Amino acid sequence: MPASRFPRTPRLRGRLLLAAATAAVAAVLTGCAATAPTAPASSPPPTFGHIHAVIPEDTGTLLVGTHTGLYRVDEDGTVDGPLGGYDFDLMGLAASGDALIASGHPGLDTPAELGSPNLGIIRSEDAGESWQPIVFTNTEDFHVLTAGPDDRLYGIGSTSPALRVSDDRGDTWEARGEIAAVDLAVTTDGTITAATPEGLRTSTDDGASFTSAADAPLLYLLEATGDTVVGVGTDGQVWQRAGDTGWESIGSAAGTVEALGLSPTGRVILVDERGIVALDGDESTVILPALPGP
Repeated sequence: MPASRFPRTPRLRGRLLLAAATAAVAAVLTGCAATAPTAPASSPPPTFGHIHAVIPEDTGTLLVGTHTGLYRVDEDGTVDGPLGGYDFDLMGLAASGDALIASGHPGLDTPAELGSPNLGIIRSEDAGESWQPIVFTNTEDFHVLTAGPDDRLYGIGSTSPALRVSDDRGDTWEARGEIAAVDLAVTTDGTITAATPEGLRTSTDDGASFTSAADAPLLYLLEATGDTVVGVGTDGQVWQRAGDTGWESIGSAAGTVEALGLSPTGRVILVDERGIVALDGDESTVILPALPGP
């Protein structure tokens, strides 16, 4: 299936471009924690721009990675942020244990220590209130970044289509096989599911090789919890596969989906034309209506 069948969100455009990269650069730089910028005395209503990632927290709140920083959204739609005052563009965001791992680009007021033009891998130990540069500072931009159930990190950077994995919360990374993926999800048995413009592919050998997944819908966003994978298809449907069962439609989106989140209990969170939406069976609840861009 050609890449042109994928919806053209800003996030996905970037992922498609990164998936086509062929250069191999592995610059490993470390640094100290960056000083948080001073928040303004009074803040205007939030402007997310594009939303790139949603992480449901155990408390029921959502961490939302956006074009203008990281925000926390309560069940009633109350927005807090940008957390720590950071205005970076979070293209990739994952939770590994108690740490948040992110990548993207700096904003106008982002501390220089975090890197430019790319953040590489940055990490927060305090739920997004402060960040420190870890590796690939200045050189890499991970649009594809996720964590497995064992907190292992998986990512694809901007300089190579190689899948990289980290077992130490992003300090060091090892290259696996190459995959032109726009998103990844990992289940408890270690199976890696990759969404590519040519269709779904899976790996059962720790990412060394990938094979085509038969009878799978064309998906462009993926999340997993336990042995269940949820994805958003180019047909506008939200699809689910539990264990060895086949794919089934569990709902639909309104227009193009910018981000997908999945709680440990299986609650699906979408960011589509309506805003931030929770799916529960046939019911959908708008947690936060779509906000204007910057």
